[in-house]
Amino acid sequence: MSTIAIIGATGRAGSQLLEEALRRGHSVTAIARNTASLGQRPGVVAKEVDVLDANALQAALAGHDAVISAAHFATIPASAILGPVKQAGVKRLLVVGGAGSLLLPGGGKVIDSPGFPEEYRAEASAGGVYLDTLRQERDLDWTFLSPSAEFVEGDRTGKFRLGQDELLIDAQGRSWITFADFAIAMIDELENPQHSRQRFTVGY
Repeated sequence: MSTIAIIGATGRAGSQLLEEALRRGHSVTAIARNTASLGQRPGVVAKEVDVLDANALQAALAGHDAVISAAHFATIPASAILGPVKQAGVKRLLVVGGAGSLLLPGGGKVIDSPGFPEEYRAEASAGGVYLDTLRQERDLDWTFLSPSAEFVEGDRTGKFRLGQDELLIDAQGRSWITFADFAIAMIDELENPQHSRQRFTVGY
C-alpha cells in the first residue's frame, strides 16, 4: 500500500479521493487550509497548510509515494504545486483536472463551445494552462484526470468509461461522472499506472 498526500482533501473531489484511498488500505496525509471537518480517523494524518506557502507545502509532502492535487486552478497555479512536489522529492503527481480542455466530438474544446457557463470560465481556462504546463514537465511522473462536463454528487457504482482527450457522452446525450466514481478511476490509476505523463478522462 502507498502513502499518499491529498491536497484539497476536504473538497468535494478530495473528500471522495480520501474515502477511496482509505477503502483500499492506503495511508493518507490530508492537506487543507482547514481540516476540522476530518476529525480523527485511522489511516489519516491531517495537516493544515496554506498551499501557497511553498515551504510549508514541501514539508507536508516529503516522504510520500505520490501526491494527488484536488486544488482549484484559478487560485492555485501549477507552479504552486509542482515546485513543492519536486522539492519534496516526490516523483508521482496526479491532478484532478477539468473538462474545459477536453475536445468535442465535432472539434474544438469544451470551453469554446456555445453556451459554456461564464461562471466556470476562469477555472476552466486556468485548468487548460495547468495541463499545458504539465505537458512541458520533464521531472515528474504526472497524470491529469479530467471529469466529464457534469461533475456531481452521486453513487459509487464502479461502472464508467475511460477516454483520452475527447469528452465522453452517454447514450442519453449527457456527459457526467460522480465524485465517487471519479475517485475510483483516480485511485485505479495510482495503483496501476496506465496514463503516465498523459491526460485522460472518465464518464458514463
